[in-house]
Amino acid sequence: QVQLVESGGGLVQPGGSLRLSCAASGSIFRINAMGWYRQAPGKQRELVATSPSGGNTTYADSVKGRSTISRDSAKNTVYLQMNSLKPEDTAVYYCNADLIPWGQWNTRRYWGQGTQVTVSS
Repeated sequence: QVQLVESGGGLVQPGGSLRLSCAASGSIFRINAMGWYRQAPGKQRELVATSPSGGNTTYADSVKGRSTISRDSAKNTVYLQMNSLKPEDTAVYYCNADLIPWGQWNTRRYWGQGTQVTVSS
């Protein structure tokens, strides 16, 4: 059983910062990538940032220059530091992991439960 648990969401004023965390736990053989998506009310879920193992990080244009994704491989944890937050950053943020569970051969995508980020004065 694999589980992703996010933390760090909340209410922040425009221009403020937040750091989201997501820890993967359970029977994990290898993590190939971890990332963050978000979904605003009435909109499709969209990619925010992704961090492949041994590869280059990528960012959505809307957050580029304001956000930094990082990973602690020893802890199977991914972070998203968001600065200069705007009201349009308001959304539920989901982390995901593309990983191979123990005893399996194929990569599977797992999702966290989501954490609300609200940017408002």
